[in-house]
Amino acid sequence: MTIVTEPGRGYESKHRALWALGDYASVASDVVAPLGPVLLSASGISPGDRVLDVAAGSGNVAIPAALLGADVIAGDLCPELLEHGRQLAQERGARLRWMEANAEALPLGSDAFDAVLSCIGVMFAPYHQRSADELVRVCRPGGVIGLISWTPGGFVGQMFATMKPFMAPPLPGSQPAPLWGDEDHVRALLSDRVIDFTARREMLPVNAFGDGAAFRDYFKANYGPTVAAYQGIADEPERIAALDAELAALGDRHLAGGSTMQWEYLLVTARKR
Repeated sequence: MTIVTEPGRGYESKHRALWALGDYASVASDVVAPLGPVLLSASGISPGDRVLDVAAGSGNVAIPAALLGADVIAGDLCPELLEHGRQLAQERGARLRWMEANAEALPLGSDAFDAVLSCIGVMFAPYHQRSADELVRVCRPGGVIGLISWTPGGFVGQMFATMKPFMAPPLPGSQPAPLWGDEDHVRALLSDRVIDFTARREMLPVNAFGDGAAFRDYFKANYGPTVAAYQGIADEPERIAALDAELAALGDRHLAGGSTMQWEYLLVTARKR
């Protein structure tokens, strides 16, 4: 496989630091782990397929794909998550390659993979068209592109909307991550370079939290963007109290007196023309 290089983007160090905050590997295993097998099934991954997991984190897609017998590369900007993934893969007996990689400038050759996948990963790269172009570039003609992204109107999209007034301003020209959960947005990003485009909204049942306060405290401790939001207002107790209350209220609304939340996501599959 030909490896190509491209100068790094200026935001990379901040992005690495963001996802190293807290313990995203725990979020991946405790809350969102079921999404990886869902994406693999929808994408039709088979033994021997060359699979790239973009913005792989600790390997929720990459490790199950390797256990299916696929030839897998897992790429992510955050070394801490990659190291956790390596350890987890070793524990589970999965053999795959891990590499530090920017979703907007993948250090890999064109037309190299049978499947290019990303599960709530590539959506967080700030410049969506750059990432979409890379997904298409590294996929072989006829290969599958498979994506899972949180929707703007679903629970996680609402969580980001809740945190937005408390967070640092976005990068100039960047786009909100949950836009990847809008079917029309993803169609426009991939454009006529793909065929057999399908998109459907699904729900991830989450029963990890007894009430909204428990959800808030877990994300406040473990989820990088939430940790960063609180760090940015660390010297403003009134704003901390406000964010505390709003996140707990969001959790309570979605629990609606029960024990399970439903987190909406968009599942997209397409084939490169």
